[in-house]
Amino acid sequence: MTRADLDKDPRAVASMFDGVARRYDLTNSLLTAGQDQRWRRRTREALQLHRGQRVLDLAAGTAVSTVELARSGAWCVAADFSLGMLRAGEHRTVPKVAADALHLPFSDAAFDAVTISFGLRNVVDPDAALVELARVTRPGGRLVVCEFSRPVWTPFRVAYYLGLERVLPAIADRVSSNPAAYRYLGESIRAWPAQEQLAARIAQAGWRDVGWRNLSLGAIALHRARRA
Repeated sequence: MTRADLDKDPRAVASMFDGVARRYDLTNSLLTAGQDQRWRRRTREALQLHRGQRVLDLAAGTAVSTVELARSGAWCVAADFSLGMLRAGEHRTVPKVAADALHLPFSDAAFDAVTISFGLRNVVDPDAALVELARVTRPGGRLVVCEFSRPVWTPFRVAYYLGLERVLPAIADRVSSNPAAYRYLGESIRAWPAQEQLAARIAQAGWRDVGWRNLSLGAIALHRARRA
């Protein structure tokens, strides 16, 4: 089955997600023991959305995250470069756009808020994607990045990385339509920067007031920022 490598070749990444699209939502719920719902809710809350605002949900996949954002009353669009993922979410009644994170098909300052959940780690150039997100956000607009991160408690961190290496692939073999993709998942999580390092990169990309909140003992982090 198709999987990407840590060079994050865009075609390989898109093809990999096409391959997991059919059972993506089910697999995520099983692998996270239902915590994915909580993380989506926390992302919406962190964005502090208001009715009528325009929101970009980048790397939205099947748009389940976009539906959660739309509960705020904001106008939310799902964008992803995996057509397979967008098709898997075609039953969700939110706008959907095929889009490359490095070349977004939106005008400057088009959105009041932008977010990317579990997607920045898969972009070939995350720093350029953060700059592009800043371009399409109005001055003072908000960013939230929800992403796997570095657990802060050492015993849990050791167990967590062991689980990525052994438990995650075993579960994916049984429930995913593309188990090889979840081996890439574990590799990419271990290679991803810690909270402080990601915060510095967000600031360098043109965002201010950067901070983060740890979820699940730091296995997940919500990074928040405002457009300069």
